[in-house]
Amino acid sequence: MPELPRRAWGTRRRAFVAGGLAWPLWPAAAAGDDVAKLLREGGAVIAFRHALAPGTFDPPGFQPGVCSTQRNLSEEGRAQARRIGGWFRQRGLKPAQVRSSPWCRCLDTATLAFGSAEPWAALGSPHGAAETTNAESLQALRQALVAATAARPRFEVWVTHQFVLNRLVETSTTSGEGLVLRADAAGQPKVLAKLLIS
Repeated sequence: MPELPRRAWGTRRRAFVAGGLAWPLWPAAAAGDDVAKLLREGGAVIAFRHALAPGTFDPPGFQPGVCSTQRNLSEEGRAQARRIGGWFRQRGLKPAQVRSSPWCRCLDTATLAFGSAEPWAALGSPHGAAETTNAESLQALRQALVAATAARPRFEVWVTHQFVLNRLVETSTTSGEGLVLRADAAGQPKVLAKLLIS
């Protein structure tokens, strides 16, 4: 593939959809249209990893519900969250429900993008600062996805962590990336598309 000028790469990074192919094969506008179409059809959840938050783990002394003890969004991450919300508003897409991990970086992403969010423990970690989830949380997420899949034409937004999405659908995500999910006939989560607003 010929090398693109820096400006062209920047344009293509704005939003993308992936279905097993590398993201540079799609122009950003077409990718956004595909995701918007899926969400308008409803019966789906778009599950986001929280926006940019420097670092990897929460610091020593982490306390749930106390943002000053947690790893938080950077200014770039806060701007990214606002751009996510702008993408939805520009397309007239309004989620029926916005749910978030109780962690501050997730709640802030959801609130900056969508105005408000319902904290949901299943989208966080049952072990406090440990970057892990458990069978009970995964089961709750799968059941909620089955219910959302049956609820056309509405769609939901979930904001969570990389480790939760990795366990739920066995794929990695980058900061601010969204996965459009539906449950299949057996109730298993399936990734229909990916969206990244950089």
